Amino acid sequence: MPDAVRPAAPSAPGPGPAPGSGPEPGPGLGASAGPGEPHPAAGPAPAAGGPAGPPVPAAAPGAPGASGGLAPTAACAALLLLLAACLAAAVRWGGDFGRTHALLAWYAACWALFAAAVALLRRVPARRVVPLVAAGGLLLAATGLVAPPRTSDDSYRYAWDGGVQAAGVSPYRHAPLDPALAPLRDPWLFPRGTSCRGWDLRRADGVCTRINRPAVHTIYPPVAEGWFAALHLAAPAGARHKTAQVGGLLAACATTGVLLAVLRRRPGPDRRRRAALWAWCPAVPLEAVNNAHVDTVGALLAVAGLGLAAVPPGALRRGAGAGIGTGAGAGVLLGLATAVKLLPGLAAPGVLSGVLRRGASRRRRALLAAGAAVAAFALVYLPYAVSDGAAVLGYLPGYLHEEGYDDGRLHRFGLLRLVLPDAAAQAAAALAVAAAVVLVLLRGDPARPWRGALLVTGTAFLALCPGYPWYGLLVVALVALDGRGEWLAVPGAAAVLYLAHGGPPWLQPSVYGAALAAVVAGAVLRRSGGPGRAGGPPRTGGPDWAGGGPARVV
Repeated sequence: MPDAVRPAAPSAPGPGPAPGSGPEPGPGLGASAGPGEPHPAAGPAPAAGGPAGPPVPAAAPGAPGASGGLAPTAACAALLLLLAACLAAAVRWGGDFGRTHALLAWYAACWALFAAAVALLRRVPARRVVPLVAAGGLLLAATGLVAPPRTSDDSYRYAWDGGVQAAGVSPYRHAPLDPALAPLRDPWLFPRGTSCRGWDLRRADGVCTRINRPAVHTIYPPVAEGWFAALHLAAPAGARHKTAQVGGLLAACATTGVLLAVLRRRPGPDRRRRAALWAWCPAVPLEAVNNAHVDTVGALLAVAGLGLAAVPPGALRRGAGAGIGTGAGAGVLLGLATAVKLLPGLAAPGVLSGVLRRGASRRRRALLAAGAAVAAFALVYLPYAVSDGAAVLGYLPGYLHEEGYDDGRLHRFGLLRLVLPDAAAQAAAALAVAAAVVLVLLRGDPARPWRGALLVTGTAFLALCPGYPWYGLLVVALVALDGRGEWLAVPGAAAVLYLAHGGPPWLQPSVYGAALAAVVAGAVLRRSGGPGRAGGPPRTGGPDWAGGGPARVV
């Protein structure tokens, strides 16, 4: 990087916050510029005809300014083709959950290619970024369709719940093995005349089935159940697992589209490069498409809600009233996201960023968003609560016990249990997440609600140490909004833990400890390149991982 960089020219004027509604100056998250975004201390650009900044070195061969940027574009496209081949091979021949020894190597190769492609995208000319991100995302997502689910059998429960609803039965009322539902048992989900051997087959009460935990009620919230019902209605005869996989592909590509739309409104250099952190991430074809996890729908709704919350009231033609409307709309989307899987509820504090120190109009909008989220979540549960009572909770209490989140069988909280007794781990995790929420409420930036959402969600993951990589799809989507790629180490840790089937006791704190180290290193890298000498412009520092140029450091 050159020692001196000429100040960037001011971007074209666009809609901005209404007077008095923008972030207040001062320390903290709310006053700091995001990666690659203009820093408040930078001051205005030189006026026309004023003294020019230091000369910019000539573009090197292959840089975006040389030969129209064809060389980096072609190289990036070639890396995407290699990544697609790697993903297809991993899905088709890399093994399954019963044989994971080779999958770790395939996954590592795919993540390395992903990192290289994202790094090279920074040199691709802005006019080619959106087509490359979108086309690459579609190509990579399609690799998840080349084989049945390889490492998760959750989609079989999706298919069962969808069929049960199509028959007019509440999915919360009966377990799959309930004799009352025997007429609904599809030979695909309940194979007969087989040895019932395979990683995705099990025998329970003398019945062979692909459905996991067939003796318990469903755990999925109502919006997820609506998705399963829609997949069942859309499925052609004999489609089996393909319907859920195609649904996952559509949801993943829709998330890419929403990311591109949200990031297009951001100031500074082209932020739409960040969308590649979702569109090209190996977790998307593997977990969203091949394993068809419904978490993708939750991530889509969360991204849309946070994007709507970031729209400044002054950018809307109807002024403050429209701002209130977007606040309510953002809350509804986040409430629905939480009713897909409960995890997106961790992103909801993002819409309350800075609410404890902002002006009254901003506070009203944020509180309306929070109220709308709670109302939407409650309303989708209401019909089931009326008809099924407490059964609407499904297997959630049993799941928390089975997965090691309660006192009876505690084997999560790996990082906290390194320094605390087991009895204190749950309380410490709750305090850590609560502290992150308070920090967001006090110092968060309402213009970037995803930053607070990522902090709270990432903190929860580091405190809880979950073992399922598809939970991390929400983190991947938030990283794509915020540009802080070091947080991708968190879903990466979950993937290692999952493919190792939990592994020895030391593995959980080791992989999540490495993820924590990556997050801290990213924060230190940005801070170490912070503002220069007093009165001078800020130095460029740690990377905005796909933000289109050197990052301004918080």
